[in-house]
Amino acid sequence: MIEQGKTYLVMGLLDPHSLAYFIGKTIERYGGKVIYSVQNEIVKKRYLNAGKLLTAQEINGLDLRFCDVADEAQVQALFEGLGPLAGVVHSIAYANPKTCMGNEFHNRSMSDVLKSYQISCASLATVAQQAAPHLKDGGGIVALSFDTHHVYPQYNWMGVHKAALEALVRALARRHGRDRIRVNAISSGPVTTTAASKIPDFEHIGNLWAQTSPIPWDPVADRQAVANAVTFLLSPLAAKITGQILAVDGGAAIMGGPLLEHEKA
Repeated sequence: MIEQGKTYLVMGLLDPHSLAYFIGKTIERYGGKVIYSVQNEIVKKRYLNAGKLLTAQEINGLDLRFCDVADEAQVQALFEGLGPLAGVVHSIAYANPKTCMGNEFHNRSMSDVLKSYQISCASLATVAQQAAPHLKDGGGIVALSFDTHHVYPQYNWMGVHKAALEALVRALARRHGRDRIRVNAISSGPVTTTAASKIPDFEHIGNLWAQTSPIPWDPVADRQAVANAVTFLLSPLAAKITGQILAVDGGAAIMGGPLLEHEKA
């Protein structure tokens, strides 16, 4: 599936619960080499070093680079330090839960909204621009989204930015087709990560999936299902797939209401 021995950049590592970690480890299992980006040294110390899930030896075994995508100069510097790549994963999103999420959609902090847009959406364009010269043989860029066909309580501006991210995926797919670079996104079901824990009433979204997903969805175990799909889109098996939003959600996105009793597993 993954091209043996080739290098893949997975951006947005936080800790071993994060999708970035699952994706990176899945790529490695198929024979790829993985470089991870972490926002900064503080994030590394707070979430990777201070956690108990990885040993110091395991952390030191990760190829980690620092990059805050809110700073275009840092994105440029990251890629200047890289050689040829076969694929890039954008597993990055941010929204201040006090201003961009919660009971009230409207807020007085448009600067927080714009920062969330830059990190969660627009940064993908910066990444694609910098990545293109390193994807000389073509390859895949994959972003991570969440159901944009419905409006979820308290998700607010993050839902708006995910919709913008999916539009950007299509625009970048058109632009980089000439470079033989495929740009796609995975729209996953709710997954339990440290970042997701900051979303107000995240448990309610998980309960909605339990009521609607025809194939039962496990927010913990199915992080691997998401990682598998990302790995597929990065691989030559997806050579003619671009500009697509692939739902990996147990089928919840197709449902017109909750499961009836006889439909439940």
